[in-house]
Amino acid sequence: MTQRRGSDFAGLSVAIVTPFKDGEVDYARLKEQIEFQVEAGTRCIVPVGTTGESPTLTHDEHERVISEVIQCVAGRAKVMAGTGSNSTAEALRLTQRAAKEGADATLQVAPYYNKPTQEGFFQHFKAVAQAVDIPVCVYNIPGRSGKEIEVGTIQRLAELPGITMVKEATGKLDQCSAIVGTTDLTVLSGDDSLTLPMMAVGAEGVVSVAGNLVPSDMIRLVNAAASGDLDVARQMHHQLFGLCNNMLGLATNPIPVKAAMRMVGRDTGELRLPMTPLDAEAEAKLQQTILAYGLASAAR
Repeated sequence: MTQRRGSDFAGLSVAIVTPFKDGEVDYARLKEQIEFQVEAGTRCIVPVGTTGESPTLTHDEHERVISEVIQCVAGRAKVMAGTGSNSTAEALRLTQRAAKEGADATLQVAPYYNKPTQEGFFQHFKAVAQAVDIPVCVYNIPGRSGKEIEVGTIQRLAELPGITMVKEATGKLDQCSAIVGTTDLTVLSGDDSLTLPMMAVGAEGVVSVAGNLVPSDMIRLVNAAASGDLDVARQMHHQLFGLCNNMLGLATNPIPVKAAMRMVGRDTGELRLPMTPLDAEAEAKLQQTILAYGLASAAR
């Protein structure tokens, strides 16, 4: 089997939420989340991605959350800092700061809203990769960013030594197959419910949202898939599918996962506008999903 660049990030990475209390980042809750993940055996913690409500963090908050996570993890897991931006200059600044703080890698989302050409994507990621010595994970999520990074562009990016991973969230298994088959990049699923199908064609793990709730179950799925234990992998896939699909289908991430964390006694506080809480009907559906999965529900 080909040794892939970025394979030291194989397994479960969890895109953690950012807790807020009274409008401020709740750093005590953030540390509790990290301890929960480390104790579960999560391979890599990913702060201030989309799940971490990065678009509503100030630059100072963004940098401090990354710093606090790195200090709290203290080498017990890897840290892949979400430092992407639709401004290349801002992405460079955030990434260089995270690297200086000791981040193990950077998650770089496709520049959003301004919808660059494929050449623009290439030059953007190239600039970041050449500015730091930590590995870059290219995050392809057209549903959020408005435009897809095409396979041909990823193949070009794979020629740059600093780019070692792709977080693949196009929802297309063919895209994953093409990247795995034509590059030596490590592919990580960007959709919890597609983890097993993607690993079946060569992906090596997942950057998970559901892992905020059930990291041990996600680890069991990923480990079974990686070791070729298809019976257990299928069992875990079907067990997790309802939770992932029903929870994340209720509203834009991270609205439902924050509600779910509150329901199971891991409250991470409020959302920041323009994110708003689930309505009563969605709350009831989420509680049913939580109970059906077998998680104790603290919702009232």
